[in-house]
Amino acid sequence: MFRLQLPTDPRWADIASMQEQDILTDHAWCEQKAASTAISMMVLYSDFPEIVTAMSALAAEEISHFQRVFSMIQARGYVLGPERKDPYVAALLGFTQKGGEKRLRMVDHLLMASLIEARSCERFRLLSEQHPDPELAAFYRELMESEAVHYTTFITLARDVAPRTYVDQRWAEWLAFEADLLSQFSTGIGIHQ
Repeated sequence: MFRLQLPTDPRWADIASMQEQDILTDHAWCEQKAASTAISMMVLYSDFPEIVTAMSALAAEEISHFQRVFSMIQARGYVLGPERKDPYVAALLGFTQKGGEKRLRMVDHLLMASLIEARSCERFRLLSEQHPDPELAAFYRELMESEAVHYTTFITLARDVAPRTYVDQRWAEWLAFEADLLSQFSTGIGIHQ
């Protein structure tokens, strides 16, 4: 469905499951950043009503996910801890177009968000299948489905605001860049590492 060119090593889920507090903390901050990104897109692209409508709903959903992850952190006796830098997202940001037509910059932001959602969906699938805690496994299954919808939302919005041929060509470039990026990462403890 996503056409991700480099699948996640299944050992990532085993490592993440053994580091429950770390993965929950990273996950919580990912949800917060997703909500912030949706709000930023509403501001940047306020002259596109379809973006504002979709992003306002997405921001609300992502902050509800943050609240749920935070509740799980607390229920397990952990603390949220400080926000963590995400080198994966930072590298993706570096690949976005900086100049040129606003609509094409928006397409890049939408495709970057779609790629993040696709990778998150893939990782949540692994956690849902391999996590030893049934509550967390079920939660990750639910989030996997949610991320798949978000991926589709972002891709659809990109195709609505720019020619499909351009979007599909740029999506192929994003997929290739992301595969190369992930090949440089070691298996770390994080949703995107």
